[in-house]
Amino acid sequence: MFILDTNVISELRHGKPKQSKEVRAWATGQAASRLFLTSITVLELELGIQALEQRAPPQGGALRTWVSGLCSAFSGRILPFTEVTAPLCAKLHLPNTRSERDAMIAAIAKEHGFTVVTRNTSDFENMGVALINPWIV
Repeated sequence: MFILDTNVISELRHGKPKQSKEVRAWATGQAASRLFLTSITVLELELGIQALEQRAPPQGGALRTWVSGLCSAFSGRILPFTEVTAPLCAKLHLPNTRSERDAMIAAIAKEHGFTVVTRNTSDFENMGVALINPWIV
């Protein structure tokens, strides 16, 4: 099972300019039932949409429509950050502080035993989760 990081799901958006063929091929080779998002990725997407809606409402609206469809498509496969996940995440910050969102995604992956799929593998190194970079698979 795989957790798609924000950069991966964004790369898979239909109509994205210069979309990576490698990422598309990797995703096409996976059963949809094995692909998951986290509530943290939904947060990151929402932050980007709200900022874009303020600067460029038409583009923000288009992305909002995409995310709405994305959340529907991933219904039942968006993993939450819970009271079980929180202690796992806290351990990832010791002895070195890490990006909170990356640590939250990693903790969710650890809780479920899933692999994180991301372009930014260095952000998740030494967090005890399996990683795949579909840009170089």
